[in-house]
Parts: sequence; C-alpha cells; structure tokens
Amino acid sequence: MGLTKTQQVIWEKSRAAGSGDQAVGLSDGMSSYLLATIVRDLSLENEFPNLCDNLSGFFPSTSLWNIVLPETSPLPIYEKLLSLRADADMYFACLAALYKARLKYELILQTQPIPTLEQIGPRSLLQYGKLSPRSLAGLLFWRKWLFDIDNRAAQETGYLFEPVIASAIGGTPVPARKSPIKRSRDPRKGRQVDCLLGKKAYEFKIRVTIAASGQGRWREELEFPVDCRASGYKPVLVVLDATPNPKLEELSAAFERQKGDVFAGDSAWRHLESKAGATMGRFLEKYVHQPIEHVIAEASDALPEFTARMESGGISLVVGGEALSIDRSAPSEPVEEAPPLPDDVADETP
Repeated sequence: MGLTKTQQVIWEKSRAAGSGDQAVGLSDGMSSYLLATIVRDLSLENEFPNLCDNLSGFFPSTSLWNIVLPETSPLPIYEKLLSLRADADMYFACLAALYKARLKYELILQTQPIPTLEQIGPRSLLQYGKLSPRSLAGLLFWRKWLFDIDNRAAQETGYLFEPVIASAIGGTPVPARKSPIKRSRDPRKGRQVDCLLGKKAYEFKIRVTIAASGQGRWREELEFPVDCRASGYKPVLVVLDATPNPKLEELSAAFERQKGDVFAGDSAWRHLESKAGATMGRFLEKYVHQPIEHVIAEASDALPEFTARMESGGISLVVGGEALSIDRSAPSEPVEEAPPLPDDVADETP
C-alpha cells in the first residue's frame, strides 16, 4: 500500500518525542490506541474488525500511561486508514499532539518540585500574624506550588493550542524568523503568525480580556493587521470567547480598518469548522470545542470546596468532593521555572 513522503514525515514527527527533558514520544501501543480512536470517530469500525473492541475514551479519569493497545502493530493500520480517508494523517497528527501534551503534563504534576524556603520565606511578612507560623508556611508552600503548576499549564497550552488549530484548518504556524509578514516599523523583522492559510494571516485568541496589557504589547496587537495588509495578506481575527469588552471592540475595529475579517464566539467555531472540512471539523468539535464549552458551562461563581493534602508518595487534591491523585513516588529531577513562550512555539507540533 505504501505511504507518500508527506504521510511518512507526519507519522514519524507525530510519534517523536520532540525537544525538552520531559518531552514524550509515542510507543506502538499508544499509536495503535490513537488510530483506533480515529477509526471509531470516523465510523470505520467495519473496516477494522475487533480494533475498537473495549476501547477506552480519550479523556479518561485514570492515567493516560495505561491506555495502550499493546498487541497491535500501528503502521499497517495507519496505511489502511489513509487509503480510506486521505486527510486522516492530519487527524492523527493533531490527536497525537494533544495526547502527548496531556502525557507531558502528567509528568509535570509528578515532578514539579516543592518550593524552597528561600523562595517563599520573605513573602510571609505580608500576612504574618494572620495565621500561626506553621499554617502560614503551609499556605505559602501550597500557593507557590500551585502557581508553578498553573504557569507550566499555561506554557504547555501555548505550545499546543494555536498550532493544533492551525493544522486542523489546513494552515501553517509561522515563527517570526520565517514569516512573510514584516513589521511596518522595521521591515527587516518578521512577525510570528498563528496561522497562514493562502493569503490570509490568522490571529487566534481564546479571549480578549479587559485587563490592561503593557502599552507596548497592546500596540503590537493593534499593529498586527496593519503589518499583514502592508505585506499583502488579509488579517483574520478569531476569538473563541465573544464576551464583550472595550479591548475586544478596539482590536476588532483595528482588523476591520485593514479590510480584515473578525469571527468571535459561535461564528469563530463555525468558521474554523468550515475551513477544516468534514474530517478535521469533527476533530475540532470533539477534542477542542466540546471540552472547552463543557467546562465553561459547568463553571460557577461559587467556587467549590478545595482541599490539598501531601502524603507519602503523592499529593491528593479534592475539589467539590472529587479527588485527583498525583503520584510523586519517583525521584524528581530539578525543573526550571517555565520560560516565556518563544516565537517559534509552532515548531513543536506537526
């Protein structure tokens, strides 16, 4: 049957670990599990007898490391799947990127170091006397650890979210050093672009907040559509959360002044799914849109009760009566604080 060179590259890159000490690659068992998931998603079970029997869901409550199909060789499945659906290679690439990001975050939870006294000690002056010294020390330690974990989550989401959406709609994320979008203030420098699709330059945002950005950063945001049009590209703004606020209105107006398009909220999802086509539109709906919307719909103004407990070999977090257990039994290597996202973040995913 054979694969094209492009299909082979996508296969190899999707399974590779990538860069970084905690980067995760895909084993044959993991790859088979992802392929079986795609077969089920695309209703092709009859073409692959017994492959999807007893297949676990993609968002399990248990550890992802245990969800594999160890008895199956994945490459023949991949080849046959592509003979039935030519665009299933990108489905596999995007699903693999999401799966590896989730595996990596499990590792981060298991190995993120507990803060040191040097990090949190001086902060006690702001609340000394409000609690006993022992309880205040505990609060400071937990607060810093949770902050570090959240910072890593923001970083890993940045590496994943925009490149996966760009790939799903058939576009290409472009780092600044390779970008055809040049800065009007300094044409020698390029601009990082979330997605290039033909002669359109996309800017993806989960939301535009009313919180004031640094003046320089906000000016950069407003100049993006100007630079796109000057470089011969149509700017397109896609904002998944359409909650109205002055910043969103100002940014939308900046795109529209440059003859660009603006899609927000439901229209943003409809636009992405229309660009993605039937196969990748299903991926966006099932693995990006629905999970985000489900969490948003269940969120409440009244925060649920939260308890954190450190025990021998692990950490237990209980939120609203539901427990999340984090295995900390393996020795952890020092983990550096998450750096700012680089311009070439898109290079991390297929």
